[in-house]
Amino acid sequence: MNPESSSPERQVSVNGNNQQIDQRIFDLYDEYCHGEMDRREFLRRASVITVAGVSALSMAQALLPRYADAAIVSFNDDRIKAQYVEYPSPGGNSGEMRGYLVQPAGEGPWPAVLVVHENRGLNPYVEDVARRCALEGFIALAPDGLYPAGGYPGNDDEGRTLQRGLDQAKLKLDMLNSAQYLKNLDESTGALGATGFCWGGGVVNFLAVNMGEDIRAVVPYYGASVPAEDVSSISAAVMVQSAEQDPRINALWPDFEAALKANDVEYQRFLYPDTQHGFHNNSTPRYNEAAAELSWQRTLAFFQERLTS
Repeated sequence: MNPESSSPERQVSVNGNNQQIDQRIFDLYDEYCHGEMDRREFLRRASVITVAGVSALSMAQALLPRYADAAIVSFNDDRIKAQYVEYPSPGGNSGEMRGYLVQPAGEGPWPAVLVVHENRGLNPYVEDVARRCALEGFIALAPDGLYPAGGYPGNDDEGRTLQRGLDQAKLKLDMLNSAQYLKNLDESTGALGATGFCWGGGVVNFLAVNMGEDIRAVVPYYGASVPAEDVSSISAAVMVQSAEQDPRINALWPDFEAALKANDVEYQRFLYPDTQHGFHNNSTPRYNEAAAELSWQRTLAFFQERLTS
């Protein structure tokens, strides 16, 4: 990355104020989120990038998540009931799992939606997404893949390190067991869908392959696709939510789409202009309000159609 090269800037909102962030900083942040780089190295590398002769360090600092300002649904909203639950996870990283279970107030049962976190454990943003699902009439479970390692540690850097250290095959099995647990709850109608973000989007595709007819609808947000040879096992309807500025994930799409078509899987894909990987996450300036709201409306309508009929 050339620190002196020109790169387009994108205006985003940071704590209510508009700020220009250079695309190179978005790209560096994506590398930080998905690679081996720690926060110190991310900020160091950003500091040597100059924009109009000024260090881009403040741009990098602005991209770090601010969960306290991002909650859309309060944890004590009286329209929902939220609790942490523990349940068996045979074959997983510890044999047990913990998740954040949220249901509408009142009497069920309700259709169920699994909400799968990014590559850093069950952070407050993902818990908030589960609450948003409950407000729309679904019982939602957001499992914490880091529970076998002590749970989400309260910050994304440590969470990412912990998640990387887990047995990845067992971690996916923990998510599969979580989906089955949710589907089989008395409060669930048994109609199951799943959505997830980044790593969680890839897990949602994995669930579609491995659960067959046990899952009806999946909505991966900018998640890695499954191998083409596995697509024949998908019975669920698929809605793919993609960011325009996401070359790592978008490069996988042509082969995935070809396999979906070849196996007559019902699917649709939405590519949102002028968006970054992570555009639905409203805790960082990668958030794109228009795209996040439109994609979420589409997601909810998709689940309503597929899980309530």
